[in-house]
Amino acid sequence: MKCFFIGCFLFLCAATTGSARVYTHGPVDKIVGAAKAFVNSLDAAQQSAVVLEYNKANASKWTNLPCGLQCRQGILFASLNKTQLDLAKKVIETALGKLPNRGTDQAMQILAADGVLGENRQGYSSGNYIIAFLGKPDLKGKWQLQLGGHHLAVNLTFNDGKLAGASPLFMGLEPKTWEADGKTYSPLKDNHAQLVAVLASLTEEQKAAARLGKGYEDVSVGPGKDGQFPAVKAGLKIGSLNSKQKAMVLEAIKTWANIADETSVKSLMAAYSKDIDDTYIAYYGDINLVNVKDYVRLDGPGVWIEFACQPGVIWPKEIHYHTVYRDHIRDYGGNF
Repeated sequence: MKCFFIGCFLFLCAATTGSARVYTHGPVDKIVGAAKAFVNSLDAAQQSAVVLEYNKANASKWTNLPCGLQCRQGILFASLNKTQLDLAKKVIETALGKLPNRGTDQAMQILAADGVLGENRQGYSSGNYIIAFLGKPDLKGKWQLQLGGHHLAVNLTFNDGKLAGASPLFMGLEPKTWEADGKTYSPLKDNHAQLVAVLASLTEEQKAAARLGKGYEDVSVGPGKDGQFPAVKAGLKIGSLNSKQKAMVLEAIKTWANIADETSVKSLMAAYSKDIDDTYIAYYGDINLVNVKDYVRLDGPGVWIEFACQPGVIWPKEIHYHTVYRDHIRDYGGNF
């Protein structure tokens, strides 16, 4: 299996086998240190490409499409030498969550999936991903880390040495699962399984209340759709569920929130737990999420998660996943 980022990917798998609120982010000093080391390894032209102004236009410039720098900003992994690439990896390992199949591990698997696509069609590569800093990484002031490429857009916003937001986050996947070196990889398996478990726990009456009148082949509040949430929440209010079901919903939310480090996730999940009774679940299609247009949405005072099944691009007889995690209050740290 030829994959630009596969070495890092395999290492990581083996190692891990109201108003906007600022969340404590324990290793921010280490994140800043790793970011500065990476930037200092670049020449002047590379530095001007990777460290950009922190503003709304730059913060919202992300997509899930396989278009490299044509629709993104930053610097491509494929353009870095080995030393620079190792330092870029260190930024990612330090900034993202450390749990298996979460955070860094999950992101690297999504990159590796693009390497699998690249074996079947030109234009896909795990080297065709970018890293960018909006604002200078520092323990003072506001700045944003972007990591992005096909099926992945990570946006972590920091404010005075703390995490202010872990969204928007886009994660998609094709193929849904694959094998390499005797191991099976399926980076969105847990996200899928947690949502299916929640839907399976519903009574027929609850399913009827949660069911939408139409399906979606894609997420509705994806790239370029900042703030475009429905005016009215749809589906079943989580406050009507029992305590076990509520806990299952929170576990499902956590599979997206875990893009950030575990310390920050605890604070973020505390906010989502407080809001759980006013959060809604809505779905369409098969509760096992196996067909085109099968869809699930979680919509709370803060959290917004969508999981959509659409036709495969490289393997059209298969479905592939698009998901997005947003926050009504905390997208981009609540700064825009």
